[in-house]
Amino acid sequence: MPFLEMVYTGKVDGHLLRGCCIEADRADIVSLYLEGLRNALPDHFHAHMTALIEEIHSSSRALRDLADQSQAHLSRVPMMLNYLNIVLPCLSRTLHDITAYYEDKTVSKEIRWRRMYNKMKDEVGGLPLPQRFLIYNHFLGMLKLLLTRSPNFDLNALDSLRSRIMQLREARGICPPSAQVGPVIPPEMMAVIGPVDTDPNAHWAEQIFSLPLPSRTALKHIKPSTSWGPHQPLGTPLNTPKESQILFRRPFDDDRLSLVVYLNLANQCAFLLIRTFHMNTPWFSLRGAHELCIHREGSALQLRRWSQTAQCSKPWASLYFQTWEEMVLFHSTFVSLKARNALTVDVRADEYKLAGERRLFQAQIIDDGYRHSLIVFQDMQTKGIRLHAAVWDGELRRCPVWTAFVTHQSASPTWLQRKSRHRVWLKDIQLYVFCQRYRQQNQRRGRAGAFEIFFSSPEAAARFCEVFYGSSAGATTDDDAASVPQVEDRAVPAVMSASVEEADAE
Repeated sequence: MPFLEMVYTGKVDGHLLRGCCIEADRADIVSLYLEGLRNALPDHFHAHMTALIEEIHSSSRALRDLADQSQAHLSRVPMMLNYLNIVLPCLSRTLHDITAYYEDKTVSKEIRWRRMYNKMKDEVGGLPLPQRFLIYNHFLGMLKLLLTRSPNFDLNALDSLRSRIMQLREARGICPPSAQVGPVIPPEMMAVIGPVDTDPNAHWAEQIFSLPLPSRTALKHIKPSTSWGPHQPLGTPLNTPKESQILFRRPFDDDRLSLVVYLNLANQCAFLLIRTFHMNTPWFSLRGAHELCIHREGSALQLRRWSQTAQCSKPWASLYFQTWEEMVLFHSTFVSLKARNALTVDVRADEYKLAGERRLFQAQIIDDGYRHSLIVFQDMQTKGIRLHAAVWDGELRRCPVWTAFVTHQSASPTWLQRKSRHRVWLKDIQLYVFCQRYRQQNQRRGRAGAFEIFFSSPEAAARFCEVFYGSSAGATTDDDAASVPQVEDRAVPAVMSASVEEADAE
């Protein structure tokens, strides 16, 4: 059954957006069918089947991502409705056709696959099935760039992909869209509705989850993540700003729950948007970082909100992480966004701490020209070790500046080197930075880019080395010829004493 088309009403109708979630679920089911079929067939069939399964998985992720991010850009959703009305019926028909071939029990599994692949290729001029989904995915990706005002959006590329999908529709006997469901976008308007002027220095939070993890330390007792609400249905205005910037999106439980974190460009305040499903229908909940508190419960980070009705805090979301590293990064990202939020009244001291870690070392360092605390933490559950730099004093005291995970490379005798009484070099270490002003390149030394830590006291440098190599690590390799770095007063935005916005009444 082809996807039903929506008649444009002049306001944001959630029909096509819900259609994204429906087809994403269908794509997940089809990919499971194909995985079972692949497991039952000889190896020489697997290459084409694997390529198709991967593209269908990509379609599922792209559809959910588009629906999620639409909630942060509702004013721009009408611009992509016509395009969704073109691609969804075609994508839906393809998934239905694959299902029909798979469920034909009158022939063997090998014949099912051969018929599916060859007949569906022949019906669209010889285009293989994986490439058909590749076109869908490129098209959906371009719609996301349109929705989020990305500088990489290309109207010509979108129209070219649109033409190819219209050809696929025609070849499959799918009628052209019967109604205009959104405004037409003339090229001359792209200068008006196109990309927001972007800072060449991207926001630090955009980088955190795009960097590869140097290690993956599994957490135990993983449960499904939960959004406690209150929730609103898809398409409901959630008072999101007209001008916003998506910082990152994190899926949980195979994308059954997702979290989008975005920045209000008017006041640079961070907001968190959660999407969950109830009876196969997407529901959303929105809160500002300043309205939430965070703490760890085992393998989960719980975000709590204040209930105006009950006059007490209640859980807003319980997010379970597969790895300790991902949990650390999310925790530090959240508290940094909250501390630097102009609407934040206060950040409790215990929010800066990640429960379940013990402190092995702490000292003052001179880091990129500023005084920071350097702490070595060890997670008691996983035994993972990390370095953590935080603001030394002032209104942002304890706020994270960067963290770095200590991996198996620390076992090498050359990983840590005491260069002088105050200076220690670390090789092969990756920093995750939570501060826009911090420039780690100012601490990189030598051809290999070793990271230099300058301790305020030589005793601290010696104790730091002992944490990793024992008491024999205190010897220096040269005299302390380098002068002490000049320490500046960090210009920190004050945390304003603004009132917390009222929580929704239940």
